[in-house]
Amino acid sequence: MNRFEGSGSREAKVRYLDGDYQIVSAGSHVVCAVTGAMIPLDELRYWSVARQEAYTDAAASLEADKRAGILPSQRG
Repeated sequence: MNRFEGSGSREAKVRYLDGDYQIVSAGSHVVCAVTGAMIPLDELRYWSVARQEAYTDAAASLEADKRAGILPSQRG
């Protein structure tokens, strides 16, 4: 059975804090703001407090910072 099947397969609403997060509305996962991938809450490691967004990994977090204009984009 897929981990996202069944009654616990809805998206959680989360408030992202410095070094932690608070579940506002129960669910099994959040969605990456960059890739659109589902991230199980027990695997959530990357997020932005300022933008209140979750990311699948460090690369997605870096891409979000570039899109937000926080970091310069690498253009050759």
